[in-house]
Amino acid sequence: MRRFDDEDLTGAEFRECDLSRARLVGVVMQDAEIDGLVTNLVVNGVEVMPYVEAELDRRHPVRLLIRSDEPTDLREAWRQLRDGWAATAERVRSMPTNSEHQGVDGEWSMVETLRHLVFVHDSWFRRCVLGRTEPFTAFGLGPQFVMDQEKGLDPSARPSLDEVLAVRDRQASGIEAWLAEVTLDQLAQTAPVPDDGRWPPYAKGRTVRQCLGTVLNEEWAHHRFCTRDLDKLSPRL
Repeated sequence: MRRFDDEDLTGAEFRECDLSRARLVGVVMQDAEIDGLVTNLVVNGVEVMPYVEAELDRRHPVRLLIRSDEPTDLREAWRQLRDGWAATAERVRSMPTNSEHQGVDGEWSMVETLRHLVFVHDSWFRRCVLGRTEPFTAFGLGPQFVMDQEKGLDPSARPSLDEVLAVRDRQASGIEAWLAEVTLDQLAQTAPVPDDGRWPPYAKGRTVRQCLGTVLNEEWAHHRFCTRDLDKLSPRL
C-alpha cells in the first residue's frame, strides 16, 4: 500500500484509478470533484452516499425507472433516455461546426461518447441479452485494452455524427421491439451470453435484467457526462 504523507496534491487528477479502502486523514479538500463508482464513502464520520444517491434521484427521476424490474417502467426509462439524447443531438447541431468532435478536460467528445454507447449495445444487449455473436460495429469505442484485443473494432475510425446516430437509431429500434414483448420471467432468466471468451467475459451468470441494466445505466451516465461537457464547451465557442 502506498502512503502519501505531507504531500501537496493540489490540482492532481486521478483517472481510472482504484482507490478502494483509501483513507484521507487530516486532509484539506476544497473545490474537489469525485466522479465514478463510489460506495460507502464516509466524510467526517458521515456515510454520504445515501444523500448523494437521493439527490441524483431527485434531479434525474429516470434513475428510479432504470432500477425497476417492471417491463412497463423499463420501456418508459428507455423512452426518456432516447428523448434526452435526441434533445442533446439537436443542441450540438446548433453549436459551432465540429462541436460534436471536441472533448473537454481529456474526456470523450460527444461523437466518441455515442460510439462508446454503440459498443455498449453490441456488448451488453446484442451479445448478452440476445446471445448473438455478430462482429462489433467497427467504429464502436471501448476501453483501450478491449480495442487492442477485440477483432473488428477500428481504433482509427472517424465517423461523423450522422453516421453514428444512424447506427444508434437502428440499435434503439431493436431494443424498443424487444422491450415491447419482454416479460418479468424473461428478465429474470440467466442471460444467454455466448461462450466464446469475447467481451464482456465477466457477464456469464448474470440475468437478462442485469445485462439490460448495464445498457440503461451507461446511457444515463454518459448522457450526463456529455451534457456536462457541452455546458463547459459552450462558453469557449
